[in-house]
Amino acid sequence: MTIRTRAHEDSVLEMLRDDETFALEYLSVALEEIDEVGGEDAFLIAIRRLVEARGGMSNLSQSTGLARPNLYRALATGGDPRLSTVLKVLQALGISMSKVVSHRTRPGAEEAALE
Repeated sequence: MTIRTRAHEDSVLEMLRDDETFALEYLSVALEEIDEVGGEDAFLIAIRRLVEARGGMSNLSQSTGLARPNLYRALATGGDPRLSTVLKVLQALGISMSKVVSHRTRPGAEEAALE
């Protein structure tokens, strides 16, 4: 009998694509750590992984009207996107920044994410 396994990365991308609560938790945790060393890059990487899970940079470029090379640069490690760019990207992904911020402050949010 052969046991089929999936790569961890594939599983995470699937959850980011299909599970809104997981996506919010993922971004929320990254945002909580933004003030730590490397936290800004970790938050940009989290957004970029969500982009990858939900159609990629080409689709994001079309949705936002922002040039694909500029998106790659803004969301790369060391990138320094404007707040308006981050908000536009999240909106195109179907997630508002206010949901990311308030997700962890709701009572029971951590328990709901673990279910």
